[in-house]
Amino acid sequence: MTDSPSETCAQPAPPSTVPNTANVARILIADDQSDVLSALRILLRGEGFECETVGSPAELVAAVEDRDFDAVLMDMNYARDTTSGREGMDLITQVRKLDATLPVVVMTAWSSVEGAVEAMRRGARDYIPKPWDNARLLTTLRTQVELGRALRSRQRLEDENRRLRGTDLPDMIARSKAMEPVLRLIERVGPSDANILITGEHGTGKEVVARRLHAVSGRAEQPLVTVNAGALSDGVFESELFGHVRGAFTDAKADRIGCFELAHDGTLFLDEIGNMPASQQAKLLRVLQTGEFHRVGSSKTRRVDVRVISATNIDIDKEVTEGRFREDLLYRLNTVEIQLPPLRSRPEDIPGLVRHFLTRLVARYRKEVTGVDDDAMRALVDHPWPGNVRELEHAMERAMLMAQGPAIRADDLGLRRRKGDAAPPEPTIERMTLDGAEEYLIRRALERAEGNVSDAAEELGLSRSALYRRLQRYGIGGSDS
Repeated sequence: MTDSPSETCAQPAPPSTVPNTANVARILIADDQSDVLSALRILLRGEGFECETVGSPAELVAAVEDRDFDAVLMDMNYARDTTSGREGMDLITQVRKLDATLPVVVMTAWSSVEGAVEAMRRGARDYIPKPWDNARLLTTLRTQVELGRALRSRQRLEDENRRLRGTDLPDMIARSKAMEPVLRLIERVGPSDANILITGEHGTGKEVVARRLHAVSGRAEQPLVTVNAGALSDGVFESELFGHVRGAFTDAKADRIGCFELAHDGTLFLDEIGNMPASQQAKLLRVLQTGEFHRVGSSKTRRVDVRVISATNIDIDKEVTEGRFREDLLYRLNTVEIQLPPLRSRPEDIPGLVRHFLTRLVARYRKEVTGVDDDAMRALVDHPWPGNVRELEHAMERAMLMAQGPAIRADDLGLRRRKGDAAPPEPTIERMTLDGAEEYLIRRALERAEGNVSDAAEELGLSRSALYRRLQRYGIGGSDS
């Protein structure tokens, strides 16, 4: 591969070509052949584009991380893999992860229908064979620049609307393989009105998933009302869910709106649904079947339109089999079931969760804690976390309070493995996402190099600056000596 240095070729465009220079499109071109870069640079400069050229995949990724572009025009084949386009396919995936709105147009001399289909599946917007036709290439770039700008404008508008409505998506750290099915289900069923049952151990984030489902639905501007359904006694169940009128019972001194009415046109989240007594299950079933109910003490029928999301940490199918939970009610609740894996099954997510909690805690306690040292991170990843994400959050809060320096140490965590706790599975490359595998390998290399960045970079086949960018991305510490 010919590693030509990153080269910027911004030139003023002729007034007839680009009337408004403030809107000049910036194109990033990646190819390992210098003559191809030169030809594209001359062509695009003459048409009023600004362009930056790079000669390797690593330079392309670094440029996208550091600067803004309107489109990427990239070769599919590099010296490491000159004919199959596999390296280019992987590069498309990396660029899409960095910026999903950035249009990618791919080029290759090894064109085929299969290659084009795979490139588009990976996220490329268009496909240009080499040798290219100038007119087609320019038309494709102009079209993709326009579409990319429209997509970004729409996304900014949607983000602004969400902020104005107060419906920003709740934070959800989920880069692990184990969480991929969960994310796919949220994406597919979130916009619908289907009732969802979320299952998983205590502390796995069931309420976070419920809030995310509501936020991506058509009901996002309406209320999300949360009820601990398993903690309501028979005496208050109907009043809490359906409301009551004044005088309905001794303490009913005024009319009260129940949770179903509060959630009208929105979402009702029933937590701990598996602990609901049989007598209450029948009353809930009737409302789910008809959408109708009466306030306690009133004969007036009220009707609501509510999406119900429920959650439980118990084996609900076993409860049905043993007669403690109504099967017909379960069918009303679990149009779709989302099963959340325990934290011990997704160790790749722990570093990201740690950084997330650390950012929030630094703001809350105003302490100058900038990270977690390697021993502490190793202890966090190795811990079995019987209390799951909730336990991890509490451990990070304790560590923040105990920390006496800029980095949290293992002693600050106060982790104790209780008798009977299962050890977490050893993370393997096969179970990791691309980012998770990269972070894992970097941490292992730094451990072998005793924290020396230069030695770790040499072992990983990276430049020191490239490794530093990754250390910053993953919140990993290292030294020069």
